[in-house]
Amino acid sequence: MDDIRVKEYIANLEKEFSLIENGFKEEEKRALADYKSNDREYIKKLAFLAYKSAAYQVRMYGVFLFGYLSEEGDILTFMRDEVSKDDNWRVQEVLAKAFDEFCKKTGYEKALPVIDEWLRSNNPNTRRAVTEGLRIWTSRPYFKDNPIEAIRRIASLKEDTSEYVRKSVGNALRDISKKFPELIRIELENWNLESKEINQVYKLASKFIGNRD
Repeated sequence: MDDIRVKEYIANLEKEFSLIENGFKEEEKRALADYKSNDREYIKKLAFLAYKSAAYQVRMYGVFLFGYLSEEGDILTFMRDEVSKDDNWRVQEVLAKAFDEFCKKTGYEKALPVIDEWLRSNNPNTRRAVTEGLRIWTSRPYFKDNPIEAIRRIASLKEDTSEYVRKSVGNALRDISKKFPELIRIELENWNLESKEINQVYKLASKFIGNRD
């Protein structure tokens, strides 16, 4: 009975969400409401079936559910190894949010080994999910008091093979420079700008603090 119920619910979501072209708020709101009002096994089944949908909006909804379930090792692994392969950029934006949910639930300091593991991933989308998180984590517990830990981790990908990741790195450092300009200035001082990749990141990262002489 549960299986039929889940399939019918997903079919209804596909009709409803296919009308949404921009943003993620509706999918996030529905995912949270469903997570809070159903048992964990049902939500897990719902998340995996939603992620099989051809509609990217329903996959986004599924990934939000994965974030709420991410204390479970198999879910976190699925996010890292499978969701990161999704070819829709909107789904990748939600992967970053789902990973943030995992870190928030776990505690940012306690999550450091997983954060570092994802940063070393062969998949650029997995690495970017972390840099997008680190971009906002300097206002969160642990990183708020240790911003250099966020900066150091982001900067480690300044010469990443993926331009997609490098742009995320540059934008993350630029955003952090609003709050910690001196720390970003010190970090950028040591960069070798002869590297085309590093120079690209540097231009983004130094936007608010000025180029070095």
